Amino acid sequence: MASLLEIPQPSDTAISAEEWALRIDLAAAYRLVAHFGWDDLVFTHLSARVPGPDHHYLINPYTHMFDEITASSLVKIDLDGNKVGDSPAPVNRAGFVIHSAIHAGRDDAAAVIHLHTPHGQAVSAMASGLLPHTQTAMAAIHDIAYHDFEGIATDIGERERLLADLGARHAMILRNHGTLTVGRTVSQAFIRMYFLERACEAQVLMLVAGRDGLNEPNDGVAEKVAEQVASPASAEGMRNLAEHLIWPALLRKLDRIDPGFRT
Repeated sequence: MASLLEIPQPSDTAISAEEWALRIDLAAAYRLVAHFGWDDLVFTHLSARVPGPDHHYLINPYTHMFDEITASSLVKIDLDGNKVGDSPAPVNRAGFVIHSAIHAGRDDAAAVIHLHTPHGQAVSAMASGLLPHTQTAMAAIHDIAYHDFEGIATDIGERERLLADLGARHAMILRNHGTLTVGRTVSQAFIRMYFLERACEAQVLMLVAGRDGLNEPNDGVAEKVAEQVASPASAEGMRNLAEHLIWPALLRKLDRIDPGFRT
């Protein structure tokens, strides 16, 4: 019996060129999560909606570490969690519940990233949530929603509450659980996660000084930064930055150090 890691690449007739490009981006995101040390063995999940009317999306095979994910190993499933195609790999039930909720309810959420990093979990356990004490946090905080922990996300009924809590925002702190971001593209979701995780890491480090030892930003500064990054011109600039500068640079980095994601 072949190893589940030996999943063959789909033939050119099995998927479109557009889907294959999406698979490469999503596999790259998995490898980058591992590269930055954000992975959690085979747990947590990244997903991307396949172009077309069927509302199928790609997610990781539950058998793989993130640094093993390839474009061809990603599993295609529908909104009911059923596999589309003949992949032998299982899918994480919690991944299905969380990701299907957002893909079904947010047309602009074509990519979803969910992590359990130590820094993200630490901030998720703080009553304050993310504090506006660094530039990175100030830039992210206006777009962050919160969702209370309901146990391991295997209850279909949680999907409605999770989606309602996310609202129109693009990032979420799952209390006592972890972090989540969405985007129209894999690159947008990934860049949002990068800055959210950096803000969480900085908060954990700065709290070594104790809350009373922190420098409080001047009144109105956090609101000013939120307005700066939320403006239409700034939002478009960030999209361009993610799509045309940061993501291509990250792909070049992967091609140098870990090119197997493209297979």
